[in-house]
Amino acid sequence: MEQAFTPVAEALPIASGLRSNALTPMETLAQSISTIAPTASPTMTIPLVFALAGNGTWLAYLLASAAMLLMALTLSRFALYSACSGSLYTYVATSLPPVFSTVTGWALLLAYIATGASVAGGFINYGSVFVLSLTGKAISTVLLAVICVGGTTFIAYRDVQVSARLMLWIEATSVLFSVIVLALLLWKNGLHLDPVQLHLKGVTSSGVRLAVVLAIFSFVGFESATTLGAEARNPLRTIPRAVIQSALFAGLFFILCAYLETLGMARAHQNLGDSTAPLRVLATLAGVPFLGPLIDLGAMVSMFACTLACTTAAARVLLRMAQNGLAHRSLGTTHAHNATPHLAVLIVGLFTLLPVAGLAARGVASTDIYGWMGSLAVYGFITAYGLASASLPFYLKRNHHLSTGTLLLSIAATAAMLLALAGTLYPVPPSPYNWLPYLYLVYIVAGVAWYVFTTRRSVATF
Repeated sequence: MEQAFTPVAEALPIASGLRSNALTPMETLAQSISTIAPTASPTMTIPLVFALAGNGTWLAYLLASAAMLLMALTLSRFALYSACSGSLYTYVATSLPPVFSTVTGWALLLAYIATGASVAGGFINYGSVFVLSLTGKAISTVLLAVICVGGTTFIAYRDVQVSARLMLWIEATSVLFSVIVLALLLWKNGLHLDPVQLHLKGVTSSGVRLAVVLAIFSFVGFESATTLGAEARNPLRTIPRAVIQSALFAGLFFILCAYLETLGMARAHQNLGDSTAPLRVLATLAGVPFLGPLIDLGAMVSMFACTLACTTAAARVLLRMAQNGLAHRSLGTTHAHNATPHLAVLIVGLFTLLPVAGLAARGVASTDIYGWMGSLAVYGFITAYGLASASLPFYLKRNHHLSTGTLLLSIAATAAMLLALAGTLYPVPPSPYNWLPYLYLVYIVAGVAWYVFTTRRSVATF
C-alpha cells in the first residue's frame, strides 16, 4: 500500500523562531501585493515598456501575465505541501542537489534587495516631485533614500504584523487613486475599443519581445507571501491562494493600465515613453486635476510599501540561508521580543541603502536607479523562478504526488523563464545594462564559492 503523504513543512514553523499564526489571509496577500507595488508600474514601468513596444504595450503585459500565471500555479503546488520562511530557496533545497539551492538562495536574496533598491529609487523620484510641488523647494535625494530605507528597516525590525497591515492600507489607497483616474478616463472617452492598439500599429516583434522581459519586472515578488510560511495562519491553504490571487490581480490591473495609459496619452498628444508622471497628465485629461498630487503621494507611499515588503521577504530568506549554513549563523536568529529576524533585517536594510544612496550622491537620476537596480533584480528572479519550476517534478515524485498535468506545467514554466532570460541577453542592451549580466554572474559564482569553502571547512573541522 502506498504511504499517505504528510506535508513535510507543517512542523517547520516550530523551530523558526518567528511568530506563528500571526498573519491573516488578507495580511499574507498584502505581502505579495506590496512587493509587486502595483502603483509603481503605471507610474514608472509602463512608460519604459511603451518605449519598446509602443501600441503593443498591452500585448507585452498580456504575455508577461501568462508567464507569471504559469509560475504562480507552479509555486502554489509547492506551497500546498510546504510552509517555511525560506520561500523558493527551501523549495529547491528539498528537491535538487545543494548547489542548486545555493544558487537559488543567493539569487533570490539579491532579487529582493535589488528590487527594494529599485523602488527606493522610485520613492526618490516621486518624493522629489511631491516635495517640490508642495514647498517649491528641492530636497536631498540622499535624504529621501535614508528616509525610505531607514523607515522600512525600522518597521520590519519591530513587527511583521504591523508591516503587513501598513502595506495593505498603503497599497489599497494608492491603487484606488489610480483606478479612479483610469475609470474616469474610460468613461469620458466612451466604452469603445482602440483600433490603433488592437491592430498593433507600428509594433515590431523584437520590440514586444524585449518589452515582455521588462514587463515581467512589474510582477516580480508576487511569490513573496511564501516567505511568511512560518507566520501565516493556515499557511498550506492561505499562501497558495495568495500567490495565485496576486498574480491574477496584477496581470489584470497592468493590462488595463497599459491599454488606458496608451490611449489616454495619445489623446493628450504626449509620448507615454517620455513621461515621468503619466497618471498626473491623465488625471487632468479625465477632468480631475486635483488627483494629480494625490497620485504622486500614492506612488511615493507605494514605493515605500514595496521597499518594506522586499526587506521583509529578503530578511526571511537570509534567515533560512543562515540556518542552513549559507550565511553567518547569527543571521539565523530572531529577536526575543519582536520575533523578527532582526539582524537579517539590519543587513538587508544596509545593502538596500548602499547602492541607492551611493548612486543618488553621485547625481544619478532616480529613474536610472529604478531601471538599473530593477533590471539586476530580474536576473535573480528569473534564476529562482526557473530553478523552482524545474525542481517541482522531483519534489512531487518523491512525495508521490506527481501527475502528467503538473509535469507539463513545470516544463512550460521553466521554458518561459528560459525565454525570458534569453530576452535579457539578446539583442545586447545598451550600457550600463549590458554589464549587469556579468555583475550578476560574478555575484552567483562568489555565492557558490562561499558554499564550497564553508562545506570543505566543516568537513575538515569534523
